[in-house]
Amino acid sequence: MKFLLGVVAGLLILPAFAYFYLRMGYAPVATGAPPLPLEKTITGMALNAKVAKEAPTQVPVPATEPNLMAGAKSYRRYCSECHGLSGEPPSATAKGMFPKPPQLFDGKGVTDDPVGETYWKVSNGIRLTGMPAFSGSLTDEQLWQVSQLLANAKKLPSGVGDFMASPPAAQ
Repeated sequence: MKFLLGVVAGLLILPAFAYFYLRMGYAPVATGAPPLPLEKTITGMALNAKVAKEAPTQVPVPATEPNLMAGAKSYRRYCSECHGLSGEPPSATAKGMFPKPPQLFDGKGVTDDPVGETYWKVSNGIRLTGMPAFSGSLTDEQLWQVSQLLANAKKLPSGVGDFMASPPAAQ
């Protein structure tokens, strides 16, 4: 009987501790704060499982120069503020985000990801990261064009590469 009472008490104490931890303002919620314990592990596991289950495997928009150029124009307009341009330092917006958005044209990027995986992320967004879903803002063709651009970022045709390397227009 004492063992059973100990188990029940243990099961009640953990949720109560979690509740008061959150309620009393101890949880790190600011973008400059460290992640919660297991936050990266749990969210990464959930994201990888969802993408593996739902990402399309058929790519309806080919990686032609016109499609890559259209993707480059969309990327510069909608994505570069957070994900940057090659050789440019991260923007003030990107520096203030948590987690930090990957700079897709410097470093690893997403060029080794399947195009369908990138499409899923651009289309649906990623919770708890600041990555918005663009499915309500861009056409399906634009989403695929951006995804193709990112998948081919290391081997862009010269015209598209020159466009991506040119300085952003002054605002």
